[in-house]
Amino acid sequence: MPRPKRSFSPEFRLEAVKLVIDNSRPIVEVARELGIGEGTLGSWVARYRREHAGEEPALSGNERERLRQLEREARELRMENEFLKKAAAYFARDHR
Repeated sequence: MPRPKRSFSPEFRLEAVKLVIDNSRPIVEVARELGIGEGTLGSWVARYRREHAGEEPALSGNERERLRQLEREARELRMENEFLKKAAAYFARDHR
């Protein structure tokens, strides 16, 4: 038997979206806490982000530095991964 369709006020939707965006919390966690579906909250968040695309706050100095560190680390890990792939291919060849 299908569940009756629930409707939520615009204020409730906005508060739910703000819990995800402002606090950087996972959609699954917030949805479970509020007793709503993950897909429902996910669509609200996606719509909010589309409608407010240019309004992202600028990064602080600490956040900018952390982003640089993470980008550098990701670059190094990609290079190491490529090296390991080549080394594995080299040693996998039959050297007789």
